[in-house]
Amino acid sequence: MFFLLGQGINKETVDFVDGFPPIITLTAMILRLWDDLGTAKDENQDGNDGSYLECYTREHSNMTVERAREHVSQLICDAWKKLNRECLSRPSPFSSIFTKACLNVARMIPLMYSYDDSPSQESLKELMRSLAAHLEVQQPH
Repeated sequence: MFFLLGQGINKETVDFVDGFPPIITLTAMILRLWDDLGTAKDENQDGNDGSYLECYTREHSNMTVERAREHVSQLICDAWKKLNRECLSRPSPFSSIFTKACLNVARMIPLMYSYDDSPSQESLKELMRSLAAHLEVQQPH
């Protein structure tokens, strides 16, 4: 997304992104932890998916699954606080377009993993189209 939103691809920008800036890692962390909360019970991957929730309950054998889920929810909350600080800090090494895109991705994550028993794929597709259209409008020409 960093490069799709107008950053030139050169050694300096690639090295910068490869350094895993917090705005990128926090967005990814929110995605991964929501994925573990949202689909861990639905997916049988025989322990091959590296679920944080599964690892945490193994390491803390006295921990109930519900308490582990609360712990993961707190990690998501903490990541959001840090992401907000990153996005509001000035000066920022990122364009406002990229910052907004990271926030929008993080905002959309709960929608992707908060389905009821009969998920509406079409509404998720419409939200994705809306976000993509917003990014196209925001992108510098």
